[in-house]
Amino acid sequence: MHTWLRCTTRLVALSVASATLAAAAASQDRVRVASPDGRNQVTVEIREGGLYYSIDRDGRRLFLPSRLGFAFGGAPPLRDSLRIVDTARTTHDETWTQPWGEVARVRDHHNELRVSVVETGAPGRRFTVAFRVFDDGVGFRYEVPEQPGLGEFAITDELTEFTVEDDARAWWIPSNRPRLDRSEMLFSSSPVSVLDSVQTPLTMETRDGRTFIVIHEANLVDYARMFLAGPRMQSRTLRAALAPYADGIKVRGRTPFVTPWRTIQLADRATDLAPSLLGLNLNPPSVIQNTSWIKPMKYVGIWWGMHIGTMTWSSGPKHGATTANTKRYIDFAAANGLGGVLVEGWNVGWDGDWIQNRNAFSFTKPYPDYDLPALARYAHEKGVKLIVHNETSGGIENYERQMDSAFALYHSLGLDAIKSGYVTDLTSEGHSHYGQYMVRHYRRVIEKAAQYGIMLDVHEPMHDTGERRTYPNMMSREGARGQEYNAWSSEGGNPPEHETILFFTRLLDGPMDFTPGIFDILIERGQGDRGARRPWEPRVRTTLAKQLALYVVLYSPLQMAADLPENYEHQPAFQFIRDVGVDWDTTRVIAGKIGDYVIVARRERNSPSWFVGAITDEEARTFDVPLSFLTPGRKYVAEIYADGPGAHWLTNPLPVAITKRPVDATSRLHLVLAPGGGQAIRIRPAR
Repeated sequence: MHTWLRCTTRLVALSVASATLAAAAASQDRVRVASPDGRNQVTVEIREGGLYYSIDRDGRRLFLPSRLGFAFGGAPPLRDSLRIVDTARTTHDETWTQPWGEVARVRDHHNELRVSVVETGAPGRRFTVAFRVFDDGVGFRYEVPEQPGLGEFAITDELTEFTVEDDARAWWIPSNRPRLDRSEMLFSSSPVSVLDSVQTPLTMETRDGRTFIVIHEANLVDYARMFLAGPRMQSRTLRAALAPYADGIKVRGRTPFVTPWRTIQLADRATDLAPSLLGLNLNPPSVIQNTSWIKPMKYVGIWWGMHIGTMTWSSGPKHGATTANTKRYIDFAAANGLGGVLVEGWNVGWDGDWIQNRNAFSFTKPYPDYDLPALARYAHEKGVKLIVHNETSGGIENYERQMDSAFALYHSLGLDAIKSGYVTDLTSEGHSHYGQYMVRHYRRVIEKAAQYGIMLDVHEPMHDTGERRTYPNMMSREGARGQEYNAWSSEGGNPPEHETILFFTRLLDGPMDFTPGIFDILIERGQGDRGARRPWEPRVRTTLAKQLALYVVLYSPLQMAADLPENYEHQPAFQFIRDVGVDWDTTRVIAGKIGDYVIVARRERNSPSWFVGAITDEEARTFDVPLSFLTPGRKYVAEIYADGPGAHWLTNPLPVAITKRPVDATSRLHLVLAPGGGQAIRIRPAR
């Protein structure tokens, strides 16, 4: 057992082992398995020679019979003329501790059913589907053993279906946008029956509002990312659609192999969806035995200035990554108790068209005006981590050639955090950004970083499938439309509802480096005085108080104070960023409606302090929040950062009212949120 785990384990194996039972299983064409609480039930059956599964919750059908199987290049599909030859059952109940996360302790309690099938005719191929049924959902995966009829293979399609019984409302981003292979788009919503091709996590709400469903995947290792192809002929059957190689093949390999888990999270209320732990429980335990060097932190960075035009990544008179400028940021971080400083544009390769010239990047050679060894020493003396930036522009071979020497250099300088980037749509080899080629690459980077004791924050990433359990140095990632879009007039910015959707969609798969904390809401420092503002001009579409609340609502163990340091000077509201936690013992979602509002309370790990974040869309809202989550009998002080009088995201975004009041577990806080606004609260024990 790994030393960082503190587990209480109860394993009960209930295997169908006797010849009599095996023979009985072989004659079955339908088997069932339920969750520990009995509410979720999976039925697996043979229908006209095909293997299907269906899912019920509280006796109500959620997924109609949905087909399972594969299509292979140069071989018949593995889907027809199947029979069940064996089943096995297991119950598992374990509580394990995360080194960091939205919650400290995670319970893994599930019932597993393994169904083995074989083709009745030649070539007699066989496979097993393992179903794990939890109180909060279902995971299933294919396991294909080594066998004479199936050695090396090329998967052209995974035939998994998700046939939704109800024409539920879905929140989605497309996966087939022309010439774009990325996740940085605004979410839309529509009935399932009219979806085209979408990314996961896909969040759905049944029409009667009784059930929320999220389709995703877990433990993606040596496979292609799964998208969902939309229904045909107005049905409600979503089909697995794997990201391809340049030649159209989806997955290459040889038996034995296992697929990622296909996950279906189930909840009665939207607020029950988060924190989402299903994917973590379907990943193996940590392979890093000593995780003491993996530390959540807040950081600032030479980054926002590039987006608003006060600095450049490239060399020249506005070059941001200079020794002097970096020292200024390090001094600011040290003075304000922030853990790190990110520096983008430090390394040779940014001059000219850095996306097209992707192979020009060096990951060890700094520009002449950036003294990497001296800055590493200076940051260490100040108690601040210098975060190295590695932008690849999709030049994967160029990065992998240099990765060992670059990581060795960083390790020798005591640098243990990297932000990487993959600003591209297809790789330089023409493969999908999300295909097996890139899945293998991202895993090599995670493993190599762990070898050198380096934490990772990946932008333009593979989506999170819970690998942070196995490699907790894989800390945060982008994978959705973040703050930077507010700085680009051509993109129109993020509407006020955006973050209230992210919480129930993208954030369900894992932490997001959204980069909150912009105080210069109108981006006046970067753009100058332009007179009356026009709707399409760059600006942040929130109030300042909402920027504070995002630190609590949008989880990341690496949280950036994203604005320029000078924009935090003489700002009392900056105290909340100094104080807010980044690692949590307990998370409670108090209220929420997808696309409208979210209220979250989190208790800081190894601390009695709680933090509350509340955000809304373009509508003003009020809430009365009971503080029953506080320890009974203990006295606290609530430090409240609320939208000030007349605040409005569009016309008056800056007012913040800062107040304090005594509270305890019997108190209720009255929250008033301005249009596009929010409220951030620190609740600490009274001194």
